[in-house]
This record gives sequence, structure tokens and C-alpha cells, in this order.
Amino acid sequence: MDRIVKAWIRCLCSLRTNLLAGLIIWSIGILVYFLYSNSAIFRDYLNQVAGLKKEFGYFYSAISTGLFGGVIPFLALLIKGKIPPNRISHWFCFFLFFWAFKGVEVDAFYRLQSFWFGETSEFKVVICKVLVDQFIYCVIWSAPVTAILYGWKDAKFKCSDIVVIRDLGEMMEETLFLLFSTWMIWIPAVAIIYSMPENLQIPLFNLTLCFFVLVITIAEERERRWRDRRDSNPRPPA
Repeated sequence: MDRIVKAWIRCLCSLRTNLLAGLIIWSIGILVYFLYSNSAIFRDYLNQVAGLKKEFGYFYSAISTGLFGGVIPFLALLIKGKIPPNRISHWFCFFLFFWAFKGVEVDAFYRLQSFWFGETSEFKVVICKVLVDQFIYCVIWSAPVTAILYGWKDAKFKCSDIVVIRDLGEMMEETLFLLFSTWMIWIPAVAIIYSMPENLQIPLFNLTLCFFVLVITIAEERERRWRDRRDSNPRPPA
């Protein structure tokens, strides 16, 4: 229970950042959905993107997700000076390859969801996909794996120093923190994504992901500074 409370408190510490990012992401998603439904020009443009996705399949997903989830957030962090100077190449490779692989994984998962529930945007189909996505896939696989691999990055890629592996409680807290942060933003976001045609789901996922990775990384940086202040100024004994 303490771990759940700590993870929730950590999430609340970045609540303003999460909500702001959520509002931006939801607004963009709704705008894309509205324009796709009402603008022939915009729909034709997105259909060209969908054509690329259909033609190149998993290769498209790997490249586009590596770009939007990895390279763009990496460059933003680099410009802001958030990346240690001696770890620039390591972080670049991590961001690029982690999110490229994640793009293939998410593409396969979206296809599986379409196989299970169908490709329509009916309300019950979208709800089923959102529930499976957020409360099965994220809980069992996505959040724990992301916590471990980001812990590996933070441990300077030394497996022996990954706290979330050495401490089960720490892994649970990191996983819960990621889940709480994810649910705040992604439950409405994936509802919009699953309302789009199948070949446009990955492109919209990429756009959403770009903002989400930036938010999580900024939140981690703020929390790291908060932890450093807390550790350097321990509370006096009662």
C-alpha cells in the first residue's frame, strides 16, 4: 500500500505537467479526427500517410515511432541541456532503438486488437480496445518493461545498478508511477486513436507519443531534483 501511495504522490507532483500535456494531446487528436471527418483535403493527405503505412507495414512503424518517440524528444532534451555530455551517443541509441522496437510492438498489438474486436469505430469496439490496451497490455507488459529499460538508462546502462530489478518494491513503484501517468493522458488519447482507420492509428499514436515522452522525461527530471533536495535535507528525528 505504501508503494501505491508513493507512486500516486509522485504522479501528483507532476499533475500540472501531465494535465497540460493531456489537454494539448487530446486537442490535437480531436482536431485530427474532426478534420479527417470533415475536410476532403485533410482526409486525402492522411490517406496518403495511411498508404505509406499499408505499403511499408512494420518498417514504417519502426522508423516513424523511432523518430517521433525517440529522435525528436532526444533533440529537445539535448537542446535544453538535459542529457549528460558524456552520454549523448548512448542516450541517442537508447531512445532511437527502444522506440523503434516499441513501434513494431504497438503495431502488432493494434493489429491483434483489430483481429479480436474488428476494425470499426463503433463505441463498444473502441471501449473494448481501450480497456485491453490500458488495463491488460500496459499493466502486464508495457509499463514494467519500460520501467526496467528506463531504469537501465538511468543506471548508465549497467545492469547491476538497475534499482528496479534489484528491489521488487522499487519496480512496483516505478511501474505504478508510469501507469498512473499513462492513464491520465492515454485513456482519452487511445480512444481517439482507435476511432481512426487502422492504417492511421500508428501515425496518430506517433504524434501523441512525441508529447508523452517529453512529458515523462521532464517529470522524471523534476522528480530527480526533488529527490536530491529531499536526500540532502533529511527531516530531523521527532
